[in-house]
Amino acid sequence: MPTARSRRGDRSAAWWSMSPARPGREPPGGGKNALMDPKNAVALVTGGASGLGAATARRLAGAGARVLVVDIDEERGRALAGELGGAFARADVSDGASLGAAVDQAAALGPLRIAVACAGVGWVARTVDKTGAPHDLAVFQKVVGVNLVGTFNLLRLAASAMAKVEPHETGERGVVVQTASVAAYEGQIGQIAYAASKGGVVGMTVPAARDLAPIGVRVMTIAPGLFDTPLLGLLPAAAREALGASVVFPRRLGDPAEYAALVEHIVRNPYLNGETVRLDGALRMQPK
Repeated sequence: MPTARSRRGDRSAAWWSMSPARPGREPPGGGKNALMDPKNAVALVTGGASGLGAATARRLAGAGARVLVVDIDEERGRALAGELGGAFARADVSDGASLGAAVDQAAALGPLRIAVACAGVGWVARTVDKTGAPHDLAVFQKVVGVNLVGTFNLLRLAASAMAKVEPHETGERGVVVQTASVAAYEGQIGQIAYAASKGGVVGMTVPAARDLAPIGVRVMTIAPGLFDTPLLGLLPAAAREALGASVVFPRRLGDPAEYAALVEHIVRNPYLNGETVRLDGALRMQPK
């Protein structure tokens, strides 16, 4: 049964929704320039030539942002940038100089306010395989280097560039969106390197948001479930259907456009900060 306080709270919410607008008063969460509009901002998307990154680049360009597509696949990256009327930079996210040049290129296009980290790699190997051999250390370092170090590399460089742009009236300068995975929580057998790298991305989210609050930069992370990306496209149709059927609802693979839609919402919603959002149709991964 609702308490007196909750009933009063309900009436308060109803008052805001039903009362006419009055000069000098704004509903909670409102206010001039409360939302960050992607229009006329520059957005940098790593891993932007395909999959989640390409969908995000398209979505942000459609919202009016000027997009810099960053990828190691130069042919596909340049083609997408041309399609969107944006620009392309070839960069390895795990390399400071390479990605730094890309961030400088983005900042030269206009106010860099949006950075989305979609570059990532995966690998399947157990900590100790069936023959007793240990996991290849170089492979583990490579996966962590791209997925975790590469994400941090973008975070630090993009935030530094955002610190130099003029803030909105709300004090916000920009937002960084990171990509983790549900494997950060329920890594499957053979996903030790991938799960560790994505768990690190989740772990960075809150301290990064706290670090960057003084300069008005928000940090959010999306943890996707099973999405219909080029990586899954390599599987047979039957295997893809089985994966989709394992999702609670809707019983299908995620559409990269759904990831991109969440990115746009995060950009526009100024109260989303320091959180990881699972985008997985209520999926909980089983051991295998």
